[in-house]
Amino acid sequence: HLSLRRQRQMCIRDSSYSARPRRPLARPGFDPATQPWVVANESLPAVPASLLTPDSLRGTLSQPSTWTLELSRDNDLRYPGREGTPVPAAVLIPLVTRESGVHIMLTQRAAHLHDHAGQISFPGGRIETSDSTPVAAALREAQEETGLPANHVEVLGSMPPYLTATGFSIIPVVSLVRPGFDLAPDAFEVAEVFEVPLSFLMDPANHRLYEARLDDGRVRNYYGMPYGDHFIWGATAGMLRNLYHLVRNGLQPR
Repeated sequence: HLSLRRQRQMCIRDSSYSARPRRPLARPGFDPATQPWVVANESLPAVPASLLTPDSLRGTLSQPSTWTLELSRDNDLRYPGREGTPVPAAVLIPLVTRESGVHIMLTQRAAHLHDHAGQISFPGGRIETSDSTPVAAALREAQEETGLPANHVEVLGSMPPYLTATGFSIIPVVSLVRPGFDLAPDAFEVAEVFEVPLSFLMDPANHRLYEARLDDGRVRNYYGMPYGDHFIWGATAGMLRNLYHLVRNGLQPR
């Protein structure tokens, strides 16, 4: 039995359209979790619990405005072969409204994938020509990857694009997710779906800034947020850091 996602991918390959060119593999070349780090709280306070309720998040995140984006630490440090115009992509940041508090749903990508293999990520992917908007792409990808039904998702807004070292320009779509859904992860792409309390991720005391020295002498800095057996790092951690600033400052996404 093939998942809907795999069937769609096979149809694209077998159609009259030319196959999408495969970009070179992009692997960090170091163990991201074992590099030197410092706590990245910079005297920043944790977001109070009163701002992390569904109603407060809805009020903060659903009104259009502008806010200052904390750029990725390595947005100008591309992997070889990943230079040039970034690939448009979108991810869903699912804020699940559990009785115990709001949690963020994350996935661990399968180890064999071409991009971001084995990493912790938000459900999402490339924006296809069939997607009417980045929001539509994020909702489609989330359902295909995890089985999260769109009728449980309340989209609050989109954050500015986040540029990655792997050559993607990612639009994070922030949403509240009503519980009561059943997931059906696509085993080809997703090794695990799990949740992390939003309060943990909105406390900079749990944010680390890592430094890795590359073989060519360059230095790569990136955020990491270890949680249990999971190591959240790179673009996912960077977007969570931006979400922290957004929620803390009470500013609104565009």
